[in-house]
Amino acid sequence: MEQLADIRRNGLYKSERVITTAQSANINVASGASVLNFCANNYLGLAKHPAVIAAAHEALERWGYGLASVRFICGTQTPHKQLEQKISEFLGTDDTILYSSCFDANGGLFETLLGAEDAIISDELNHASIIDGVRLCKAARFRYRNNDMADLEAKLIEAKSARHRMIATDGVFSMDGHIANLAAICDLAEKYDALVMVDDSHAVGFMGKRGRGTHEFHNVMGRVDIITGTLGKALGGASGGYTSGRKEIIEYLRQRSRPYLFSNTLPPAIVGGSIKAIELLTEGTELRDKLEANTKYFREGIAKTGFNIIPGEHPIVPIMLGDAALAARVAEAMLARGVYVIGFSYPVVPQGKARIRTQISAGHSVENLDFAIKQFGEVRSELGLGA
Repeated sequence: MEQLADIRRNGLYKSERVITTAQSANINVASGASVLNFCANNYLGLAKHPAVIAAAHEALERWGYGLASVRFICGTQTPHKQLEQKISEFLGTDDTILYSSCFDANGGLFETLLGAEDAIISDELNHASIIDGVRLCKAARFRYRNNDMADLEAKLIEAKSARHRMIATDGVFSMDGHIANLAAICDLAEKYDALVMVDDSHAVGFMGKRGRGTHEFHNVMGRVDIITGTLGKALGGASGGYTSGRKEIIEYLRQRSRPYLFSNTLPPAIVGGSIKAIELLTEGTELRDKLEANTKYFREGIAKTGFNIIPGEHPIVPIMLGDAALAARVAEAMLARGVYVIGFSYPVVPQGKARIRTQISAGHSVENLDFAIKQFGEVRSELGLGA
């Protein structure tokens, strides 16, 4: 196809590398090389945690491989209700509903709750799953500039005639690592009588003093109406998603949300492993504390190499390169030096905003961080990207 040829010519073709080991800070690739992984969402290193794996094994043996059904027919087991309760307790919400992914959670949210008389006010940099979910809904759509509270207020005023208004935002914007200003968003929501929905996929497990997410980080627990998230990042790295929030909202989603009603329930092994992951995080903050220290250390070190990084405090650390082909060359050069990273380009990020999105994990040692920083510096010199 001509479209595929164009993608290749423009340096935008996305190859899929094969790893031949379990997900971890240290992985092997198809060539047989052992490399450091700096681009997984495995923020807390739980994807290979022995207690999580053991819990998944135990659930598999006791509850079986799968349910072969949706939840309301014969697809609900005791551990599904236990996991929903664990998530609610961890997040400080009334109730939780499980989905096969956070993409499905967002896809089944807006259409279910809002109609043509309502309005959605969405951040311009929201995840694709929010964008697609909003497209399925008949509500009026307003988009505000990223984290711009003045523009959000203007859009809320513009939507004042709507029956219901919902503000939708990522808790952390996944391409940049920016953290949404939830305190100001909640203030505006209360001023203009709006609901607040947050996709906290890149925050739950490690943002905030106890890792509850951006609502804890910004001290607005109890003020966010709806939280969606994933079990596939910090909470074990497998699969599955959820919507958590006000009791009446969750109850209505069980009755009307199409991805929930028409998709098989989560397999028991994922449920069991996810329960254990949350239990580990409830017992202490050692992993989120290590991740915080690793992030600070890496951000300071990579800045000294001369690369342009987006500032912040999140373990997503984007190294901005601009050109898609250059990002791909840097990624290949890093792989040859033992560091696994991926170049991000259009349509994942805007044209001219290509980057290497590094992601730090609690599974990384200081030696791992030092090695990666050193290799980035040498690749920068090797490719003539700076003095």
